[in-house]
Amino acid sequence: MKPVTVKDNIYWVGAVDWDVRDFHGYSTNRGTTYNAFLIIDEKVTLVDTVKRSLKDDFLSRIKEIIDPEKIDYIVVNHVEMDHSGSLAEMVELIKPEKVICSKMGHRALLQHFHHDDWPYLVVKSGEEISLGQRTLSFLETRMLHWPDSMFTYVKEDRLLFSSDAFGQHLATSERFDDQVDQAILLEELTKYYANILTLYSPNVKKLLAQVEEMGLPIDMIAPDHGVIWRTNPAMAITAYGKWCNNRGDGNALIIYDTMWHSTETMAKAIATGLQDEGISYKLLNLRYNHRSDVMREVLNASALILGSPTLNNGLLPRMAGFLMYMRGLRPTNKIGAAFGSYGWSGESVKLLNEAMTEMKLDIIDEGFRVKYVPEAKDLSRCVDLGKKIGQALKEKK
Repeated sequence: MKPVTVKDNIYWVGAVDWDVRDFHGYSTNRGTTYNAFLIIDEKVTLVDTVKRSLKDDFLSRIKEIIDPEKIDYIVVNHVEMDHSGSLAEMVELIKPEKVICSKMGHRALLQHFHHDDWPYLVVKSGEEISLGQRTLSFLETRMLHWPDSMFTYVKEDRLLFSSDAFGQHLATSERFDDQVDQAILLEELTKYYANILTLYSPNVKKLLAQVEEMGLPIDMIAPDHGVIWRTNPAMAITAYGKWCNNRGDGNALIIYDTMWHSTETMAKAIATGLQDEGISYKLLNLRYNHRSDVMREVLNASALILGSPTLNNGLLPRMAGFLMYMRGLRPTNKIGAAFGSYGWSGESVKLLNEAMTEMKLDIIDEGFRVKYVPEAKDLSRCVDLGKKIGQALKEKK
């Protein structure tokens, strides 16, 4: 793949990872990209690097534009190794005048690479650097999603290099938002936020308010993963505005695992109750749905109904693992309820309620459990639970 012109004398020189299918527990079924950008000016500047295994692809693209040794500055917006893995080798090759980073970025670079002899230039929010014809402005974005995270803004082009924000794990031969299927783009944007940024929603909210207060005009957003937003950056910003405020769509998710189908039968009866109240719902069996895909659905849901049988005085392993994963991301402003079957001890419903209480979900029913196989009266109670949740969702609107 050749370099791609983003703006006049600004090029995408990153790398496409077609094969990656797991990103620290997040399923990346469509691969990903590691975006890096080259600005040709009086001071030639490289914005970010790529994962070390793809360094040769990255370097070959730079060489199509310029001798790498003519690069003057390297901007490090984020130190995570998918963006800085090839940095040490690039610094050795380029010998840049400056390695530009945030204060926390400087600390992280020292801790990752142990080079106190690099020509660091530590910048703060609002600081600017002239490249000649262009000006770079910096905005620290701590904990989006690492302490070192930073945005770099090209004032003359109204171009925002947004690090991991507004990204998607999406490998394509296309580089821009208007060149890809919009449904897939939204799906991957949603999944990315759900699995990486949900925990940091309060920080996202503050950042969006800060950008609005600054009156920062943005014509294009170039994230470190996925496609570049050149046609509709407002789509990404609007979506983040919704998600950081934890606004659900009024729908319900029934998330469950089942051993001998009793819990599954209960789940379907609860769904009937939701349907009776006119509530949109999804049944998500953890046997067939990866936790990161379930979290994509959780992001826009208003009610989470969790079901599991009891196994060894606890939960089925898939539900236990999902709960640990979801608790780390801390979704908020949602209704919760629990259900499940058991053989002799029956702790699952209690454990599910404890987990939802810890996550500060609004538990509207203590839930219930059924011994072995549910009877008609048990399924009727499930339908009633679905109706109760549906009514609560309608009152919440």
